[in-house]
This record gives sequence, structure tokens and C-alpha cells, in this order.
Amino acid sequence: MKQLLDKIKNLSARNALILILGGFLLGLLIAFLISEVALRMQEARQPYYQVVELNDDISDPAVWGKNFPVHYEMYLKTTDMERSRYGGSEALPHVPDEADPRSVVTQSKIDEDPRLKKMWAGYAFSIDFREERGHAYMLTDQLYTLRQKVGQPGTCLNCHASTYSIYKELGNGDIVKGFHKMNSMDYKEVSQKAKHPVACIDCHNATDMSLRVTRPAFMEGIRKVKARQGLSDYNVNQDATRREMRTYVCAQCHVEYYFAGKEKTLTYPWDNGLKADEILEYYEKINFKDWTHKDTGAAALKAQHPEFEMYSQGIHGRSGVACADCHMPYTSEGGYKVSDHHVQSPYLNVNAACGTCHNISSEELRTRIDTIQDTHWQLRNVAMDALMDLIADIEKAQKAGVSDAKLKQARAYQRKAQFLLGFVEAENSTGFHAPQEAARILGNSIDLARKGQNALR
Repeated sequence: MKQLLDKIKNLSARNALILILGGFLLGLLIAFLISEVALRMQEARQPYYQVVELNDDISDPAVWGKNFPVHYEMYLKTTDMERSRYGGSEALPHVPDEADPRSVVTQSKIDEDPRLKKMWAGYAFSIDFREERGHAYMLTDQLYTLRQKVGQPGTCLNCHASTYSIYKELGNGDIVKGFHKMNSMDYKEVSQKAKHPVACIDCHNATDMSLRVTRPAFMEGIRKVKARQGLSDYNVNQDATRREMRTYVCAQCHVEYYFAGKEKTLTYPWDNGLKADEILEYYEKINFKDWTHKDTGAAALKAQHPEFEMYSQGIHGRSGVACADCHMPYTSEGGYKVSDHHVQSPYLNVNAACGTCHNISSEELRTRIDTIQDTHWQLRNVAMDALMDLIADIEKAQKAGVSDAKLKQARAYQRKAQFLLGFVEAENSTGFHAPQEAARILGNSIDLARKGQNALR
């Protein structure tokens, strides 16, 4: 009995020791968790440390990067060059010279598809048009494109440089006055003032980092759009929601535009709406043309990069998904989330860009994108062939002495068919932003091209 009691005492002592040690370890774990939660809560309240004092006159993103090193590190990654199936860029060697110091360029689109050169005959884009690179190259690649030999106005820098500080300088603090002054200046003169590609200050308020629109052309353009929706005197920086701003800061530049009047004022043609045919209707009303087609004499139009217009017609735009949700998806850094400033194609980042809403494998996500873009590309090629047929028929008709009345009618069809095709061609999602809308536009382009051929018969 005594031995049994001794065993029980020893066992109780051992259990007590285990319980004490276990309790001590559990206490350490709880203390660690409390400390970690407190740290993350503090990070969430103060997501950055102010190393430098920012203000509205600092345009250098490297200075902003001292306060926001994670964001800046992501921003620098836009120098990466990775090609997706229908876009992006591969580095091609280039021998630097005095006219073009670049050691790397991208593939020429007009070499990839010579039909583009025929479509743009007589226009600067038939000389040089290359695959797009990341935001880090947006200024460099425009400075040294061969299109500069034809000559470009200072207006072109609105979307290829960090221009907020330039506006302020030229307008003595008034960015609208500075915007109008810059438009009327020579490109080379303005380019000497451009120090950076699009930078932090172009999208963020220096005092509180809130998103803002800094391009007066967009301020005026979106005011027209909202007026058609029944919202008068719309001020985008006062009236837009934060979710809208996650699209609008991108839409400042990713839009169709033209240069109005002798001042070359950057203008977004949204008086009738955002759809391609509504924009074409506007151009028809004001009798605008970009150039006269060298081979046919048609008063031609060149669409730019209407991502915002096309996105607005698609399922993501209609569902309230912002540009930044897909091209700058949120990622975790410590105890807070940041929008990934490595702006890139969602195709190259499907898990983060698409996986938040679509709970399927990355392979299936890419397959869905491939299906949309492959189908779009087939229809685009049909429309391109139809346009080439029309241009060839007009050239033959001119040589054959067909009446001016018939030629005028055919050229009018070419102008419309070419703009609609060019609208989709210039839109950089290869149909993904709005597949049905892109198909509708291409279908109309094909129809107009064939009607132009019939007009000559």
C-alpha cells in the first residue's frame, strides 16, 4: 500500500510539473500572439513611416519611395518584359546611336502584320509601331520612336510622362491653364521638362495618398459622360467614389482621344457616349480626320488605346470591378494590404488578379482567357482582310476611272470600317475587356467594308 501511495505521489508531482510547464508555454504563446496582433494593428493604423515630407511639388517617384519602399519596389518592376499570348513585349537587341540610345526595343507590330502598314498608309504609325512595354518605358519609347521624324505636338506627352508638375509650372500653379499651354507647345520643348514616366504624383495626393485625377482632359471628358447620365456639374475629384477612382486614375490615359483645333487640345470624344460607333458619329458630325489615306484618298481616322471605353461595355466594368482590381490586385505586406504597383497583364498573374472572384484553377482561368482571345483574333483577321479588299478595290477603281461619286461613297465606307477595326485593334485586351462588344464592332466593320466594295460595282 505504501509503495502504491508513493507512486501516486510521484505521478501527481510529474503531472503537476507537466501542467506548470504546459501552462508556461501556453502563456508564452498567448503573449506572442497578443504582441503580434498588436503589431499588425499598429501597422494597419500606420502603414508607412515618414522618412521624408512629401508635398505637391515632388514628382520624383524615388523620393516617394523612401516613405513607401514596398510600393516603389513594385513600381520598378514595370521594367520587366514578359510576353503573353497576344501582347506584352520581348526584349530585342538594338544598337544604340545618337538618334536612339536604347539598347533594347520590342517587336515591330507592322512587321508582324504588314496589313497594318497598308491600313495606315501615309500616317506616322505606318513608319513605326511596336509592342507595348511597361509603364517604366512609356516616356523613353515615345521619345525615340521613328514617328518623331514626322513630328508630334507637345500634347502627346499628356499620357507618356509625369505631367502634373509640368502643368503647374506652365500654369503658375493652375494645372488647367498649364494643360492648355502645354498642348500648343512643340513636343521637343515640352519633352525637355519631362523627367519621369507616369509617377506617384499623377495618381496620388501627396498629403494623404488618396487617389486623384490630374489630367484636365479626363476631368472634362467624364463630366460629359456623367451629364448624359443626369449628373450635372460633375467634379471627378469631389464626386467619384474610391472604387470609381481605382478605374479613373487609369482612364486618364487609357482612352481614345483626338487633338482639337490649331492648339492641338487633347480631347476625349465622348459627347455622344463611350461606344465605338457613338464616337465615330461624333467625328462624323465635326468632320474630323487624322490624315488622308495615301493609297485611296479617304479621310481616315486612327483610334488610340480605348481600354476604358471598351472595359465600360464589358461584364467586369458593369459589375463594378475596377481596373486596379485586376491589373494591380491587392497583396499582403505585413499586417496590411497594398495594391500591387507592378502593373501588368492579369494573364501573367491570374491567381491574384482573377482568383479573388473566380475560385478555379489557374490553368482553367488561362484557358478561358485563351478561348476569348483566340476567337477575337480570328474575327479581327476577317475584318482586316475585308478592309484590305476594300482598299485594293478602291485603288483599282481609281486607275479604272470609276466616277467620283462612287469613289466618294467607297471612301466613306473605308473611313468607317477602318475606324471600327482600328478601335478594336488599338484596345490592348485583345477582346477580353468586352468580348461581345468587340465582336459587334468587328461585325459592323466587316459589313461596312463589304458595302464599300459593292458601292464600286
